[in-house]
Amino acid sequence: MLSVALTIAFALVTSAFLLSFARLLRGPHAPDRILALDTLYINTIALLVLLGIQRGTPLYFEAALVIAMLGFASTVVLSKYL
Repeated sequence: MLSVALTIAFALVTSAFLLSFARLLRGPHAPDRILALDTLYINTIALLVLLGIQRGTPLYFEAALVIAMLGFASTVVLSKYL
């Protein structure tokens, strides 16, 4: 049951990642691109957490935590820039 749920979650988060990446490339304005970049960070964190659950190692959770901190800082800096 867990493997089926993980497969579905991987597919959905990957599709959300690809849609966010398309918005990042296509976004008509800078705030749209910043929002898409923030969403990419969140999707990356979700993928790392899912991978950590699948593999059963805590290393992926620590990597997700580092990406969350860097993503928050970069979003604040980019928003301040605008």
